[in-house]
Amino acid sequence: MAESKSVKTIMNGIWRDHPVFSMLLGICSALAVSNKIENAIAMGAGVTFVLLATGIIISLLRKIIPKQVRMIVYMITIASFVIIVDRVLKAYFPEISDSIGPYVGLIITNCIIMGRAEGFYVANNLGQSFLDALSNGFAYTYTLVAVAAVRELLGFGTLLGFQVMPDFMPRWVVMSMAPGAFFVLGTLIWITKTISGQTED
Repeated sequence: MAESKSVKTIMNGIWRDHPVFSMLLGICSALAVSNKIENAIAMGAGVTFVLLATGIIISLLRKIIPKQVRMIVYMITIASFVIIVDRVLKAYFPEISDSIGPYVGLIITNCIIMGRAEGFYVANNLGQSFLDALSNGFAYTYTLVAVAAVRELLGFGTLLGFQVMPDFMPRWVVMSMAPGAFFVLGTLIWITKTISGQTED
């Protein structure tokens, strides 16, 4: 039985056209803030919120946005919601804001959001845009959390700040640094590409 359009939209976002694993978008933030799970959750939630808000606005206004200023409208819309994310983090989660603050502003230039706005939201209705934003946000978030779980466990011996590994166990300091992020993310991309290839065969 053929998939419904809604199911296809969700599956494309979560797996088939995964923003990080399939299209290799949003790599910078995936590497920068994935040293601890709480940072990854905060960034994932922020990107998901901006995706959802942008998807709603662009899909509702898609028929009246002039082509000549489309990119400018995207940037203004995204920037407005990024400011909200930044202010909420500063007000209610100051420690996390201090950790990922410099990277929150980069959500404005996140290729995932710009790509979905131009490639999907401007051509689809509110319902489909909402599902696409939600599935892509979820995919991005679980990717960051997966990378962060490995890095935090091996680099700090903790998960969500709780000590998991005994003190006598060795720590991989490299996992708390940029090279560790490259290694973990590269391994996950390799695994997912292998699984995707086997599924397609």
